[in-house]
Amino acid sequence: MVDMRASLYGINMNNQLKTILLLGALSALVIGLGSSLAPGSWPVFLVISLAMNLGGYFFSDKIVLRTSGAQEIAPEQAPELHAIVEELSAKAQIPKPRVYLIPGEQPNAFATGRNPANGAVAVTEGIVELLDRRQLRGVIAHELAHIKNRDILVASVAAAGASMISYAAQMLSFATFFGNNNDEEDGGSGGGILAMIVAPIAATLIQLSISRSREYLADEAGARMSGDPEGLAQALLKIEGAANVMPLPAPAATASLFIINPLGAGASLARLFSTHPATAERVARLMALAQHGSSRAVLRENRLAIGES
Repeated sequence: MVDMRASLYGINMNNQLKTILLLGALSALVIGLGSSLAPGSWPVFLVISLAMNLGGYFFSDKIVLRTSGAQEIAPEQAPELHAIVEELSAKAQIPKPRVYLIPGEQPNAFATGRNPANGAVAVTEGIVELLDRRQLRGVIAHELAHIKNRDILVASVAAAGASMISYAAQMLSFATFFGNNNDEEDGGSGGGILAMIVAPIAATLIQLSISRSREYLADEAGARMSGDPEGLAQALLKIEGAANVMPLPAPAATASLFIINPLGAGASLARLFSTHPATAERVARLMALAQHGSSRAVLRENRLAIGES
């Protein structure tokens, strides 16, 4: 128990450091883009970056949920889903998070919230229809593991920040191209083009800043929480198969939040830079964990059979 608490403390401290570094990187990007478009205006963009940091910390969950089109649902609207969330939250010893439903046929899910007290779990309509209770339970356990470990703050801030930077770059580029007739003199057009090029690259780099190891950790922690690694493994295979034929129209900036990349087969180039580990590797690890658990159960039964404690 002491080792587990020490490990959890280490994960939380590591994620707090990542959050600080991430916010610093986003601030530097905003100030840099602003200065390139309007030289000498860095104090204005410094204020903007500070406001973005505060907004990202306190409102990143709301931004991500709104961007995904998620709607909160009451227990009477989805009693079985709420029952699963409540049961596993009790096992994880965290407050029951709010539950959201995302319109769309693709099965997928994500968690958000800066800490367990502000946690939220969002699932698509497709995942509720496709997965059986055992598999859905595995997915919910994975998402609750993210909330318990507090590592979703990093991903949520990254997603919200990337979205804000992309939108800001688009607006600045539009203003540069159509609001200034002296582009050749002040280099505004070049700055607008730079913003258009840098914004998607920056969004990708932000997503890459989120370690793939957090998915492995959430898989393992969720599997132990549910007591059923195989259920989660089956769910991952089903979700990936469906994502390849019915991509979810989710913004690229929020793709890393989902349990499986929602952009599907159309994101083959993006997969080269994916923050998600290969599903096959995740499934192999879960099945190894399931086999290890089965072996321990057999050994325990054998010991009980011969009268050992």
